[in-house]
Amino acid sequence: MTTVTLAASMRGGTKDYGSGDTAVRALDGVNVDIARHEFTAIMGPSGSGKSTLLHTLAGLDRLTAGESSIADIVITSLPEAKVTEVRREHIGFVFQSFNLIPSLTGRENITLPLDISGKPVDPAWFDEIIGILGLGDRLTHLPAELSGGQQQRVAVARALVARPEIIFADEPSGNLDSRSGAELLGFMRRAVKEFGQTIVMVTHDPTAASYADRILFLEDGQIVDEMREPTADRVLDRMKQMGH
Repeated sequence: MTTVTLAASMRGGTKDYGSGDTAVRALDGVNVDIARHEFTAIMGPSGSGKSTLLHTLAGLDRLTAGESSIADIVITSLPEAKVTEVRREHIGFVFQSFNLIPSLTGRENITLPLDISGKPVDPAWFDEIIGILGLGDRLTHLPAELSGGQQQRVAVARALVARPEIIFADEPSGNLDSRSGAELLGFMRRAVKEFGQTIVMVTHDPTAASYADRILFLEDGQIVDEMREPTADRVLDRMKQMGH
């Protein structure tokens, strides 16, 4: 592995949906660097372009103009199959809707990314993640037999097990009660601090955002502010200044 200081970056990132009179500009010339080993939150009012930024950074959606990179690989001009490969090699995902496969057990869901790419599971790393997430007695259960919090922890374990370059999380605590949400966010923070993971999370929740090292504030498709060492109160104050 070469040492990459940036896990992801974007230059002049522009994204339009539709065309002509109905065109909507979701991103408007965004420049952003995502440093490795850092927990970044993306916040902003509804329709500010948060999810679009996450999806274009992660290569799930293509920019209309500008370029984005993952682990020093410029993905903007790559063919779709190559982008898929880069995603599989370098990225973990955690979505609000868990995206677990109903017919697979907890363990099978967790190891799926490695199984797909034909890589072995590191048993010590697997055990560490399972231990921290408290999933030891849930590995043989199907998703339907798990609570929402447990399903989301399985999704997080799945994202971490392959030790990706970067994890993208879209409202990961959105469907969880406050206790499960706090546990999940606390673990994500530990993953960054102790395991050197890189996480980018979209959230509308000031408390969730306060777990991050820095917050990027989006408004009308542009990054309008950045906050380091946030607290929930400071985030709330900042959000009040923005349109909702």
